Amino acid sequence: MRKYYLAIDIGASSGRHILGCVENGKIVLEEVYRFWNGMDNVDGTLCWDVERLFKEILEGMKKCKELGKIPESVGVDTWGVDFVLLDNEDKIVGKTVGYRDHRTDGMDDEVYKIIPEDKLYERTGILKAIYNTIYQLMAIKIKNPEDMERAEAMLMMPDYFHYKLSGVKVQEYSEATTSQLVNPKTRDWDYELIEMLGFNKRIFQKIYMPGTEIGSLTEEVKEYLGYDCKVILPPTHDTQSAIMAVPSNAEDTCYISSGTWSLMGVERDEPNCSMESKEANFTNEGGYGGKIAYLANIMGLWMIQSVRNQLAPEMSYGELCDKASKETIKTVVDCQDESFLSPDDMVAAVKSYCEKTGQQVPDTLPELAAVIYNSLAKCYAEQLKQIEKLSGKKYDRINVIGGGSNAVYLNRLTAKYTGVPVHAGPGEATAIGNILAQMIQNGEFTDLKSARECVADSFEVKVYQ
Repeated sequence: MRKYYLAIDIGASSGRHILGCVENGKIVLEEVYRFWNGMDNVDGTLCWDVERLFKEILEGMKKCKELGKIPESVGVDTWGVDFVLLDNEDKIVGKTVGYRDHRTDGMDDEVYKIIPEDKLYERTGILKAIYNTIYQLMAIKIKNPEDMERAEAMLMMPDYFHYKLSGVKVQEYSEATTSQLVNPKTRDWDYELIEMLGFNKRIFQKIYMPGTEIGSLTEEVKEYLGYDCKVILPPTHDTQSAIMAVPSNAEDTCYISSGTWSLMGVERDEPNCSMESKEANFTNEGGYGGKIAYLANIMGLWMIQSVRNQLAPEMSYGELCDKASKETIKTVVDCQDESFLSPDDMVAAVKSYCEKTGQQVPDTLPELAAVIYNSLAKCYAEQLKQIEKLSGKKYDRINVIGGGSNAVYLNRLTAKYTGVPVHAGPGEATAIGNILAQMIQNGEFTDLKSARECVADSFEVKVYQ
């Protein structure tokens, strides 16, 4: 009898329920439900409506019953850094604030009064982002100390949804590392750091590795859905779920999880928390099996999405890619330049950069796209050199996973600039990785190695030389 596994993949703008099963030795996916997500402005604060999101989770799970495809297990993955505080009656404390809110402005300085930035990197291996959990907690400590005192538990966003499903409070390793409060060597909370910062120590729950079964559905949830299933932790940080779906076990493989952002890196057994690593802008996130995802966060398809939405929102990305490939403009820009992070007008930002650097200014959308695609590929090549320098290893293959794996022209350029073959696919990497963690725990695969071999056999992977 076919066994189904349910991945609930929630991003900052949408969520979806995807069922996976093994059929004739291959993994088969089916999207069964999709819903909107976004931050609400609540009295001037950007917040997540977690109760609405949980209702959407239940509605999608109900859809499985209607289809007659009851899952063996379920797992939730989301973005990183955000969390929910609960009191001694398990009620939400304060507002569930989103990472784009400005409450963390200046909180980095408050943290560095206690521990210098370099020392913080040496302890955690995580690069500073002003929205990281550490700065959010400092904002609560300073601006809403009563919330910090009332709180009995902090659950990262996917941990909260797992708690609502199972009644069990745990924190999953990959998501916990995005807090900038985990010791990358012990794979546990850095309680000494937490005490130094004056955070409420009792709110931090025990960390469990992805692949852990934490229980089954609560009686209330079972009654609502009309069925029971296991709750299994995937790598709950979506990036780490995507990395699980890399269709290669070769040690000389570098990956790019390609979407709005590009996460480019390699799997390591141990972190690199050196100052050389910090200055090169590499971070050490937790992954499946206690691995370290050693990666750089690079501007991804955000620039392409922005110029296309400005000039021709009706044009498909495939058509834009094809048109860009026919252009001859040689201009490149620094994709990591701050002017491209969140401009009101991306077209103007690109043209302005070209003018300042004395290069040919792109006029048409295909020319703009050609400039951006070439610039991204050039950036990937530079990062590959950095990875090889910092790891002391040569990487002879790049696996591009996620939505960006469909960008044919970019894949060709990446192979050209890096000088190594690019293996593109699968596109649904995050959901696949979530499902793989569940399947391994349930015995469908013996380990990640065999699961990745099945991914390679199940999904199209195109090779660009």
